[in-house]
Amino acid sequence: MKTIRFFLGLVLSTTLLTSCYREEVVITDVNPAQSLNQLLSSYELWYVDINQTQGFGEVPFLQIAFTVSFNNGRVFANNNLVGFGSQGNGFGVEIGNYDAYNMILDTYHIVDGYDSFDVYQINNNTIELYNPFTDTSYFLKGYQRNNFDYDFIFYDNIHYFLQEYEAWEKVYTSNYGVLNEFDYENYLQFLPRGNDSTFRSSQDEHVNNTNMIFWDYTGLYGVGNVAGNFYLKTLTLDYDFFDNEFFELSVINDARIALFHTVSGTVYEFVGRNYIPYLRNTNTEGKTTIEDGKPKKRKQKTPKIDNPRENARS
Repeated sequence: MKTIRFFLGLVLSTTLLTSCYREEVVITDVNPAQSLNQLLSSYELWYVDINQTQGFGEVPFLQIAFTVSFNNGRVFANNNLVGFGSQGNGFGVEIGNYDAYNMILDTYHIVDGYDSFDVYQINNNTIELYNPFTDTSYFLKGYQRNNFDYDFIFYDNIHYFLQEYEAWEKVYTSNYGVLNEFDYENYLQFLPRGNDSTFRSSQDEHVNNTNMIFWDYTGLYGVGNVAGNFYLKTLTLDYDFFDNEFFELSVINDARIALFHTVSGTVYEFVGRNYIPYLRNTNTEGKTTIEDGKPKKRKQKTPKIDNPRENARS
C-alpha cells in the first residue's frame, strides 16, 4: 500500500466501484481500431470491477485479483492489499502468460492453467472478458498507474486486508481508558471464508507460532464506514457472552492497526503475524512462489444475474 493518509482525499470517479452497487452495463460492442494486444496494453492497470460480473460462474484468478495487467505476453495481478501500490512498481506480481489474437485472449495461469476469453470493448476504458466455459463475463476498467487511486481501493476493501495475516497480536494498550473485558484479548484472527464475517479471539500470551494459538472464541465481525472520513473505519466484534465490542479502526501501516474502544476510551494496537501472500515473489532467484490452501477470494456483493452475452464459440 502506498503512503497512508488520514484525511479525506479525492476518490476515484463514480465509474469505479461502490461496495454493493451495480452500474448498468450497456452491452454495446465497440469495433476497436486497434489490435487486441494494443487494446490490452493501452492501460497499465485493468481494475476488476467484481460487482459488475454477469453470470453464475467464476474464473479463479480474476475472482482473487483487484487489478490485472498485460505486458508483452506476461500477466500481472494485484492480489494482496498488503503492499498494494508498491509491490511490483504498482503492477503486483507476475501470475502467468497470455496470447491475444482475433479478440480472443488465452491465459496460462501458473496455478489454474489454461483459460480463454472473448474480449469485447465496451467503451474507451472498459472491456468485457467473456469466459465461454463458465458463461460468465468480467468487466475491467482501464487506468494508468499515475491516476489510479490505490488508497481508495485499499480502504474500500479493508476487510480483505484484515484477512491477509494469520493472526493480529496486541502489542500496545494505552495507559488511559476504563478497564474492560477486551483488555484480556491478545490475538485476533479474521477468516477469509464463508461470508467474510467470521473472527476468532484468544487470551493466549506471547505465542511465537500462530498455529499454536488456542482460539477461545469464534464470532461474527463487521467493518463499516465513518461519515466524513473515508480513511477511518468502524469494527464491530460480536461477543455473545459480553455483548458487542465497538471500535474505530485506523491503519498505521501495512502491518499495524489501531483500535479505539469507544466505550472505555482505550486504544489498542495490533501487528500482523504471518502474512498470507497470494502468488508473491519471495525467493532469491525472483521466481514466483505459491501460497495455496488459502480460500481467499473477492465476494460479489451485487446479486448474480444471467449473462446476456451469447457464446459465439458454441
